[in-house]
Amino acid sequence: MTTAEVNLDKIIVVGDRVLIKPKSPADRTESGLYLPPSVQENERVQSGYVMKVGPGIPIPLPTDEDEPWKEPGEKVKYIPLQAKEGDLAIFLQKSAYEVMYGGQRYFIVPQHAILLLERDPDLFG
Repeated sequence: MTTAEVNLDKIIVVGDRVLIKPKSPADRTESGLYLPPSVQENERVQSGYVMKVGPGIPIPLPTDEDEPWKEPGEKVKYIPLQAKEGDLAIFLQKSAYEVMYGGQRYFIVPQHAILLLERDPDLFG
């Protein structure tokens, strides 16, 4: 396990966001032409692997202020996200935020910017 993978345990993704490690971009077209890095970075759609997932979309709970005997509890519930760790995600580049962590490049992507998920059930058992 590399140092960057160990440090991902310390990361907490907030809300309806997903941490994605980009796949290495294709440096050639199908016909064999080499693409410069500027063309690869300006793609509208990117793909990568989901590394961490936030708790989901927050929804407020009704208040129980009329019953003072109740202990105060958590005031927010979450609608879980569709993305799971290990999924291959295709997402819109313009909605993603690029971050460097542990010498690796990642994207923080809101769920609404993910266009497609590919899940391999055999990958994680």
